[in-house]
Amino acid sequence: MSLRPNTLPAGNDSNASAAKRSPGRAVGWTVAVLAAGCAAFAAYAVTYPERMPLAIGTIVEDITGANPQPVQLLIPPPAPLSAVAQLGRNIFYDASLSASGKQSCASCHSPEHAYGPPNNLAVQLGGPHMTEAGYRPPPSLAYLYRQAPFSIGPDASDMDTAPVTLQQAAASAADVQRAVKTAGVAPAAPAMVPQGGLFWDGRASTLQDQAIGPLTNPVEMANPSVADVARKLENAPYLDQFKKLFGDSIVNRPGMLVEEAMFAVGRYQFEDASFHQFTSKYDYWLQGHARLTQAELRGLRLFNDPDKANCAGCHLSKPTLDRLPPLFTDTQYEALGVPRNRNLPLNKDPKFYDMGVCGPFRSDVKDLTQYCGMFLTPTLRNVATRHVFFHNGVYHDLKQVMDFYNLRNTQPEKIYPRDASGKVQKYNDLPRQYQANIDSADAPLDRKFGDQPAMTDQDIQDIIAFVKTLSDGYKE
Repeated sequence: MSLRPNTLPAGNDSNASAAKRSPGRAVGWTVAVLAAGCAAFAAYAVTYPERMPLAIGTIVEDITGANPQPVQLLIPPPAPLSAVAQLGRNIFYDASLSASGKQSCASCHSPEHAYGPPNNLAVQLGGPHMTEAGYRPPPSLAYLYRQAPFSIGPDASDMDTAPVTLQQAAASAADVQRAVKTAGVAPAAPAMVPQGGLFWDGRASTLQDQAIGPLTNPVEMANPSVADVARKLENAPYLDQFKKLFGDSIVNRPGMLVEEAMFAVGRYQFEDASFHQFTSKYDYWLQGHARLTQAELRGLRLFNDPDKANCAGCHLSKPTLDRLPPLFTDTQYEALGVPRNRNLPLNKDPKFYDMGVCGPFRSDVKDLTQYCGMFLTPTLRNVATRHVFFHNGVYHDLKQVMDFYNLRNTQPEKIYPRDASGKVQKYNDLPRQYQANIDSADAPLDRKFGDQPAMTDQDIQDIIAFVKTLSDGYKE
């Protein structure tokens, strides 16, 4: 792009001729032209602020869609799987380990769907006859290789000090005001909310623990006991792999056999590059190898804008200081107040509430009621490939998700149902005594009833266009 500010209009324009004859008049004429140009540019900026570059120095890069500040990301290099991980791969795809004989880890965490659910069901079917509805939509197993164990508060600096219990950590933070999450700023202080862990409620701290859970869950793989799982492993075609790795005596210790099997599954998830590919268009753009479209650039700006979408307040979009690629999650927990999914079998009971961190599927934090209604912030990588969103699967496309954030407070009648009297039942999936936990401080959820929504429909379409750049498998 060439602005060519010193080029005068062609032809017999009298002002141009006069400028040539008189240096003084030339200066005045040039100033007038520049002033008019600046005024026009300012008017355009006011009318179309989303089209303006972040800085003058990035005009060319923004117009072309290139990243003005590319970075070389530190991505785990591909390597052959260890023997333990190869064993874990066999176990991951083994449906014979379920009571039905039809369900493996890959059934709910499909590699063809970014290790998320393979369909648009709100919850998956399992159980002995594959007829039992699950409790929550399966989260993706991708991009968990840097997930820390569940905790509340910072790690202890003195390793010889007795660890602080969750109850002690929560009590110390009980009277501290929650830090507001803002895009472009460091995540909220870890003492304010829980962080880390696996599952929607963080009840598993390692990939091994996460893999064990579904084996005996009555609505998933539905084995009556760990001993039943061990007997199936003893008859598996890969038993010799076990013996080579852990010794022949492993078959005489059923508990240890299952533990080692799920350790192997965890190693497979950690080592296999397909679980953390970093091959999205955004990854290539960060490194200067791809160009974003104008819609994607506008979506990125809105995603990071602390006064607009503010998505990056929780879904961190920038590489770390040591050049690790962003995971698009701060791994913390939020109470968002999504509407109740009345189609879930569990929700047929009007007294049942899924309150995330404080129950009902974990019990160690049930008394820390300041966390009721909080669920883990998932990664947005590959989120455009999903068909089910939030912990209860209430939404089935990204437009619905964005409308929720945009209209929850400003036009709640478009988000929540009405009761028999016509009153909007806002926050209808959390008991009233815990609704103060719901986030109303972070944009765009800080708007009030009747306010202008933070995003226009065009903004939402642009954000969705950007989010689609987070899907793996982009071809340069």
